[in-house]
Amino acid sequence: MCRPYGVHGLSFFGDQTFDVRIVARMLPRGYQPKQGGAACTNMASGSEEGGPPRPDIEDAPSSFKSGVWDHFGFRVTYDDAGKKSVDRTATICKHCRMHVPYADGNTSNMASHLRRYHPSVLVEGRRGAPAKKPFTISAAFKQPLAADTAKAKSISKAIGLFIAKDMQPYSVMEGEGFRNMVKVLEPRYVIPTRRYFGTNVIPNLYEDTRQDIVKELSEACQVALTTDGWTSRSTESYLTVTAHHITPQWELRSCVLQTRPIYESHTSEFLSQKLREVVEEWKLERGSGSIPVTTDNAKNIVNAVGLTEGLGPQISCFAHTVNLAAKSAISNAQIARLLARVRKVVTFFHRSTTAAFVLKTKQDLLTLPDHKLIHDVQTRWNSTYDMLERYVEQQAAIYSAVTDKDMKKKNKDIILLNDGETKLAEGLIEVLKPLKNVTTLMSTETSPSVSMIMPLQRMVLKAMAQQSADDSSAIKDAKAAISKDIQSRYSDPSLQDYLHRATALDPRFKSLPHLDEACVDKIWGDLTIELVNLEKQAQQAIEAQASTSSSGAESGPPETSPPSKKSAMATVFADFFTTEATTSAKPLSDVINEEVTSYKQAGCISVDEDPLAWWRSNAHKYPHVAKLAQRDLAVPGTSVPSERVFSTAGDIVTASRSRLLPENVDKLIFLQKNMRIK
Repeated sequence: MCRPYGVHGLSFFGDQTFDVRIVARMLPRGYQPKQGGAACTNMASGSEEGGPPRPDIEDAPSSFKSGVWDHFGFRVTYDDAGKKSVDRTATICKHCRMHVPYADGNTSNMASHLRRYHPSVLVEGRRGAPAKKPFTISAAFKQPLAADTAKAKSISKAIGLFIAKDMQPYSVMEGEGFRNMVKVLEPRYVIPTRRYFGTNVIPNLYEDTRQDIVKELSEACQVALTTDGWTSRSTESYLTVTAHHITPQWELRSCVLQTRPIYESHTSEFLSQKLREVVEEWKLERGSGSIPVTTDNAKNIVNAVGLTEGLGPQISCFAHTVNLAAKSAISNAQIARLLARVRKVVTFFHRSTTAAFVLKTKQDLLTLPDHKLIHDVQTRWNSTYDMLERYVEQQAAIYSAVTDKDMKKKNKDIILLNDGETKLAEGLIEVLKPLKNVTTLMSTETSPSVSMIMPLQRMVLKAMAQQSADDSSAIKDAKAAISKDIQSRYSDPSLQDYLHRATALDPRFKSLPHLDEACVDKIWGDLTIELVNLEKQAQQAIEAQASTSSSGAESGPPETSPPSKKSAMATVFADFFTTEATTSAKPLSDVINEEVTSYKQAGCISVDEDPLAWWRSNAHKYPHVAKLAQRDLAVPGTSVPSERVFSTAGDIVTASRSRLLPENVDKLIFLQKNMRIK
């Protein structure tokens, strides 16, 4: 038996403590505890015969669904005969045994009691529901992020950007290291499936970037294109198109528009149709002028540009032109034998680890650069130049390694170059060196290049025309082959005029020293005429637009404005100070002619300086010439921007990803080339 003990009105039953005065108020009126301390036995009583204890609280019926019934029950009493009686007028708290008044269906008193005396008790919505753990800050940081939250979306977008920009496969998300990194950075983030990225994240990034590109191109005064075709690892043929323009801030911008599969024969008519679709899809047409297109020298694409309305002129890639000229030079029989012998030596050192080690040892002994020999790719002439240059550089180490006593048994088939062949190799390097420099120079995408085509053509022809008494017949034939091939390019008079004008608009080359005086005068005259015609077309377009807008207005008598009122200043000083009548405005042709003359007489800048930076600072001095420069200097001199997509595509369509759908190839290349990380 447990007896209550108390201090100053507080009673304690076991580990429960409560105010007896409150309990007294909650007990039924006239309630008297039984003698013998029956009320002190935790409100449980047993039979007089000492039977099992009988409960003094009965749970509410199962039809009572409120969560408070998990904490309250009805009071149970027993008469002398042991008959049970349930009191439904009050409930008993299971935590403190306090009586709480109850009316049918009303649980407000019980809820208030729990909030007041037991604030740590959580009441669930329905009876019998599992108790929730108290909300803590630490628990909040362990809750997984919902997929539709801003935080989760931003992380998914960042992963998509990582996949597209760094050309990663979707399977990178399944890697153990990647998942661990994400877990460390944001433990609450749940990485979505590969399908989610392929069908949601990447397409959304593509659409956002596409809208930015369309907006940027719509604001450009003129756009130029490059195009080229290539074949993927999965033997699918693609046509890539890139766009180029100069912004109002005089920055040269390039973007890849599309890389679409081609399933039909690459005829000029079919390629022309594809190019027309590009112009319409990307809204590249402008009111005045056509769109220049830079391509390689393949007949089908050259003719396709000519067949497409609104495109032109077609400009042959100067790097491809140089490539063809170099190939014609090394096709000489004597030079071909020389290259075959060098390739055999290089292959020997590439395949034998022992030979490679001996070569490195000899390089150290002879204090030669620790360079590996280069094997050329026969479709790329510049790699042939690199192979020859490296062989001549390492010739002493190669000879010492081949004649080493430990190597004699392994190099029976190796024949080194004799003195005559070495001299031929050195002469060929000197012949090809200008072409190598030109190719490197023209491959830039950050500076105008179309203005360099004609000066570089003349420079190459001048270099090939220089003959030396020491030149062998093979070297003379190589120079003649290069000159013949280069001379035949850019021979169309209208194309030459276009390229010469582009050169004149470049402040580095506007003195045109490579041309005679008569040709220079013609170029500046044509430039002036073109500027006058462009301004007249612009004025006519403005007048036509004004007449169209005014034709919709209602006709009526012309309104006459009242005479302007003289100011106080004019009234006082009009008689003492007279203003001369304003002279009539100069004709447009005179204004433009003076501007062109002033631009022509301005000094040239260094060839190492940025022509666009010069125009950024001087466009206000020559506003009409600047418009033409902004249009023409955006034209690429090579199709290198399109060709560089091939190497990017090779990193995307790898052996493990050769089953990528063409539309996914297009999107991934587009994002890798165009998406800017902000």
